[in-house]
Amino acid sequence: MPQIRLDQGDTAELAEMLTFLAQWLSGNQKQALDQSLAAFAGHPAYTTGTLRADLHRFTFLLGASDGEELFGEPCHPPTSEGDAP
Repeated sequence: MPQIRLDQGDTAELAEMLTFLAQWLSGNQKQALDQSLAAFAGHPAYTTGTLRADLHRFTFLLGASDGEELFGEPCHPPTSEGDAP
């Protein structure tokens, strides 16, 4: 398989965009986005949840995530007390 190398800055920007899209897909417009994706994809098996999982996996493969989003609840940055919220 051929390798593609990305500049570190480009990698970070791509990871930020993927994370932004994953968060947007779980926002308060989720129902409308679910319907729109179903109409676009043409098959009910590909949902916003599936798309979000794909986006999280790509972010992980870029090295910009520890993969926590792939195995459960998204990780949250620690609070000032050092505990997860």
